[in-house]
Amino acid sequence: MTLTKSKYYFDALDNYPYNLTDCLEALNYALSYDPEDADSLCLMGRIYSEMLADYEKAKTYFEEAMQCNVTNLNTPQHYIKCLLDNEDLDEAEKLIGYALKIKGIDKARILIQKSLLYEIRLEYKKSLEPLKEARKYSYNQAMLDFLKGRAKFIRNKMENKPGKKNKNS
Repeated sequence: MTLTKSKYYFDALDNYPYNLTDCLEALNYALSYDPEDADSLCLMGRIYSEMLADYEKAKTYFEEAMQCNVTNLNTPQHYIKCLLDNEDLDEAEKLIGYALKIKGIDKARILIQKSLLYEIRLEYKKSLEPLKEARKYSYNQAMLDFLKGRAKFIRNKMENKPGKKNKNS
């Protein structure tokens, strides 16, 4: 990574998501220096996914980032979120399986996305399993609290599942 490119990438990252104009300007400079920089491509994908909800365009950037660096730790997490938001559930499931094999990746966060995948499919019982597994890869109290809250949320959804009679009805 050249010093100039990294300067522009970090400028873009510093401006994301609060100042998209400056972020995009710096990101375009970073990509002009190195059009195959996975981190810059990933950030561009995030802009299209998270800010503009243009999931197809975002997927193009994420796919390109993955091709440029298949072991990049940032891209899979954001790409999976894009796929889940776009309801590309089979693609998300494949990428989750791949991401969990990448050395050094935050497995707890990927497992949270796996749980969300099952939740979107209304497989609530199955969505609790990845959360339980994620506890093994959690190294701070905030993550453990988050996992506990997600599990409680899903259990509440299971109790209020359509077709089940509510005790208060």
